[in-house]
Amino acid sequence: MSIQWLFDVIKDRKENPFEGSYTSSLFAAGLSKIAQKVGEEASEVIVAALAQDDQRLIEEVADLTYHTLVLLSARGLTPADVMSELEKRHR
Repeated sequence: MSIQWLFDVIKDRKENPFEGSYTSSLFAAGLSKIAQKVGEEASEVIVAALAQDDQRLIEEVADLTYHTLVLLSARGLTPADVMSELEKRHR
């Protein structure tokens, strides 16, 4: 599994929504709901980092990563766009 693989699954759910898919339901709820979920997950990462064990932190970072990828897809962006920005900053 890779970030790109996960992003491809997310993109597929966006393009081919189906009932019962959490990802499809996020896209149906719209950008505001997706952005809200990113904010919630970011807060949960902070709490886990400061007050919970490593496993909980891993779980919360996974949730944040997933929701961030959904947000990128909702805006028509990709992980490659983020990597390009990081490469520019490295120079």
